[in-house]
Amino acid sequence: MEKSLVKIYCGEGKGKSTASLGRAIVCASEGKDVFMIQFLKGRHTGTLDFLKRLEPEVKVFRFEKMNHYYDELSEAEQQEENINILNGMNFARKVLTIGECDVLILDEVLGLVDLGIIHVSDIIHLIRTKPEEMELILTGRNLPQELVEEADYISQINIVKNNETEV
Repeated sequence: MEKSLVKIYCGEGKGKSTASLGRAIVCASEGKDVFMIQFLKGRHTGTLDFLKRLEPEVKVFRFEKMNHYYDELSEAEQQEENINILNGMNFARKVLTIGECDVLILDEVLGLVDLGIIHVSDIIHLIRTKPEEMELILTGRNLPQELVEEADYISQINIVKNNETEV
């Protein structure tokens, strides 16, 4: 089997999750099993309900229980969600250890480092335990310098122009 890559989509712009989802669809169309674990997105059901339509080819997992994004939660709610987020990280470790899929997407996992929920060394450990034939995709706003050497492909998505207005 050929070696699969570690890819990172990062930056301030919107579209990192969308880019990883696009890659998921391409891989699924090639007959690969794809798992996507989403972090910091809460239990917003609209998007999640739509993504569930992609099953069984693309399986989407969220471990958080609150109905709001992480940054909208009180400190007590965030502490509660941290436990659920760590359960999601444990699930990711299990998937990597047993090679349960061909492509694993850890959506917004870099944000967990920004928030101090996990350390960059946790992500490096995930990368280094990945089966050689499994593709691993990481997304998040900020790219820790330590991950640059660990990745095979890094795409930075930035805002060039933003004419959006808040409604």
